[in-house]
Amino acid sequence: MSPGKVSAAVVVQKSALIDDMLEGVAGLPLASLEEFTADARTVAAAESYVRRALEILLDLGRHVVVKGLGKTALEYKDVPRALRAAGILNEVDGAALLEMAGYRNRLVHFYDEVTTPELYEICVRRMDDVRRVRDALLAWLREHAQSVDGDV
Repeated sequence: MSPGKVSAAVVVQKSALIDDMLEGVAGLPLASLEEFTADARTVAAAESYVRRALEILLDLGRHVVVKGLGKTALEYKDVPRALRAAGILNEVDGAALLEMAGYRNRLVHFYDEVTTPELYEICVRRMDDVRRVRDALLAWLREHAQSVDGDV
């Protein structure tokens, strides 16, 4: 497969959706684990926001890998590896995205093993990683505007 053009429309849409999910997490009661667990709907909402944020970020990364690099990335864990190998993500961001891919898989396939305190910690301490990796992808796309079919 040869590289094509990354769709600016896809990038902008997915970036906005990531912001929506991050805002959703930020709007939850996160002052303490007790506050977070006081209403079971909060935990369910958190799981949905986090899972969707990770899936959208990984889909955005896959779009860059497939369209911008002309590579095939079938599994979510392939995405950070390809982005790191291409120099799009640095070592820290590549490792963070790989960890996110693993966590997303746990949320989807091993949901019964994800604990509420673990999900709370992700919401409180790790959502900035999502924004940072997304911003790194956007920065690379802006620096390589010839790889994109419009402005991002």
